[in-house]
Amino acid sequence: MPKKKNDKPMEPLTPAVIQDQPITETIEKNYMPYIMTVIVSRAIPEIDGFKPSHRKLLYTMYKMGLLGNTHRTKSANIVGETMKLNPHGDAAIYDTMVRLSRGYEALLHPYVDSKGNFGKFYSRDMAWAASRYTEAKLEDICNELFRDIDKDTVDFTDNYDGTLKEPTLLPASFPSVLVNANTGIAVGMASSICPFNIGEICETTIALMKDPQHDIAATLPAPDFPGGGQIICDRDALNAVYRTGRGSIRVRACYTYDKSNNCIDITQIPPSTTVEAIIEKVIELAKAGKVKEISDIRDETGLAGLKITIDLKRGADPDKLMGRLFRMTTLEDSFSCNFNVLIGGVPRVLGIRELLQEWVAFRVECVRRRTHFDLAKKRDRLHLLYGLQQILLDIDKAVQIVRSTEEESEVVPNLMIGFGIDEVQAEYVAEIKLRHLNREYILKQLNAVEELENEIADLEDILAKKNRVNTIIIQELRAVAKKYSQPRRSVLIYPTEEPEEEPEEIPDYPVHLFLTESGYFKKITPQSLRMSSEHKLKEGDRILQTADTTNNQELLFFTNRCQVYKTRLSEFDETKASVLGEFLPSKLGMDEGERPVYMAITRKYDGFMLFFFESGKVAKVDMQAYATKTNRRKLVGAYSDKEPLFCCYYIHEEQEFLMATVTGRRLLFHSASIQTKATKNTQGVAVLTLKRASRIGSIVPYTEGMLAKPHRYRPKTLPSAGQLSTPEESGEQLTLL
Repeated sequence: MPKKKNDKPMEPLTPAVIQDQPITETIEKNYMPYIMTVIVSRAIPEIDGFKPSHRKLLYTMYKMGLLGNTHRTKSANIVGETMKLNPHGDAAIYDTMVRLSRGYEALLHPYVDSKGNFGKFYSRDMAWAASRYTEAKLEDICNELFRDIDKDTVDFTDNYDGTLKEPTLLPASFPSVLVNANTGIAVGMASSICPFNIGEICETTIALMKDPQHDIAATLPAPDFPGGGQIICDRDALNAVYRTGRGSIRVRACYTYDKSNNCIDITQIPPSTTVEAIIEKVIELAKAGKVKEISDIRDETGLAGLKITIDLKRGADPDKLMGRLFRMTTLEDSFSCNFNVLIGGVPRVLGIRELLQEWVAFRVECVRRRTHFDLAKKRDRLHLLYGLQQILLDIDKAVQIVRSTEEESEVVPNLMIGFGIDEVQAEYVAEIKLRHLNREYILKQLNAVEELENEIADLEDILAKKNRVNTIIIQELRAVAKKYSQPRRSVLIYPTEEPEEEPEEIPDYPVHLFLTESGYFKKITPQSLRMSSEHKLKEGDRILQTADTTNNQELLFFTNRCQVYKTRLSEFDETKASVLGEFLPSKLGMDEGERPVYMAITRKYDGFMLFFFESGKVAKVDMQAYATKTNRRKLVGAYSDKEPLFCCYYIHEEQEFLMATVTGRRLLFHSASIQTKATKNTQGVAVLTLKRASRIGSIVPYTEGMLAKPHRYRPKTLPSAGQLSTPEESGEQLTLL
């Protein structure tokens, strides 16, 4: 391509300059501002009980005139107006309004009076309608949130573009921070506040104001969840939550048994789960055969409220079934508490007592600021009336001054000179209408002077006496409790009233067990085995272990990865010899390449496990080492991984074992000669000393008649190399190997 005349030679590229910057400095400059914004301005509630998104939405609705006897407006209108304060988009604003609404049923005392489909808190899949279809206004309880907000009770700040003002807090006249649930996840911290009954909270606050050492549990027995449920009242756990602000509370679903239809109706569930999660878990348990009494489960939630129906099979006990479902599903769940609240812009985890004390301090400041505002207004009014009182002495003189003044700008100065009043008073007098320049009107106005003086004295007394402020707060709390209190929704169950959990009844009958080398397992009844005893095995597979036992037993499968998997025999279905059986690595969730090498059958975890290693060492572990209080299915470090395992045996009592090498040596030793260990991964002790190029050929439990001269192979001390077989026992040697 020919070069153009105007083409300039390309300048060489300047190499990029890379500057090293410590990671701590990068995090501090770039990430820390984001962290602080999320904590302070988004995720953690403040002492008024609201996050910024809640406060912006409610204040916008208040300014739109949606409080009191008014009609609802479209939610889309509210969302649009709120965007002037909250720049996070219409979807986030509408989601916030849904949570605060009565229709969503997430709050004990909703703040938004909703109309239309707002979804349900207890349903994961029930989506709410779009904002253009629903309508809303503020609930009456919001009167307590915005009481005297226009009297300088709280600070105001600019919105994000500086065109509007918004409150930094709402002057709530009750401890809303503890009345409605609030959760939030920030960066490195979170907040989860459970709801309490408004009547009980107001009563507790009043009692604490009168006596800082008041026993909170006496007036605040437990939380009160909007979805009801049964709270298992563990007093120690509740006291820990009350004292530290952290802990968990167990909540159980409520149900009734419909005898005519043989079904269970669940009408209340814990707040930490959903209808769909419960149904999915019950179906999973039914498919796994862990609950066999259920024939069907369905969601019958409708206009009457939440309802999960479980159809039972004939003869099923509903109470026993629910007891098992409480243990295996989220029909009984824990609500985690973390009372993390912003106090003066600083996140603090507080107990109930400290949190209510902080709210009282906040409310005291609100009442004092309101009193200052009212006092200033009344003083200004009284000052004007004092000026009007001077005019009353000679109304004709005031009229004469105004009429004789040539310029309008001189009216106020001339009134000031004529009556000895200040500019504000003179301005007020000058603005009086001509029709009001009569003695009767002015006397009516002056009659309020004495009343104003008394009111000002009362307001000054309130500011001077702390007890007066506390009395006002207590009166307001009692009024709120009287107007908005409602019966508890959550029922308390004390430990003495809890139904005892009866052990699951497992049918017990004889079975034959078969474990193959590839990891297949079969449970066959004697009758089925008699009908067909020929086993179907995978090509190249062989039966590794057989056992006769009963169905009510526990199984421990030891694997080649030094792990053991625990399960119940009743969890396996009965099968036939003509099938491969269940593949244990899949059934028990084993690691890739892991396979079982031994099966131990037990119920009481008595006796010992003997592990024989290829080096000739033997480890003896007490079976109690594998017993666990919790229902753990997998235990690591089941035996030592220092040396390869040759075989293992589970014995109920001490007995002899015959060890033989490939070179013809035999050793007969008693298990009692080995010390029992409580640690599972003990390396054991040396029993058989192997000569060079020798290895273990077999290890079997010894029974009488296996050897012609057994005393010859019993060593005096261990370890021992054993004895060579005699010529007359050579056949036995061949048989053993």
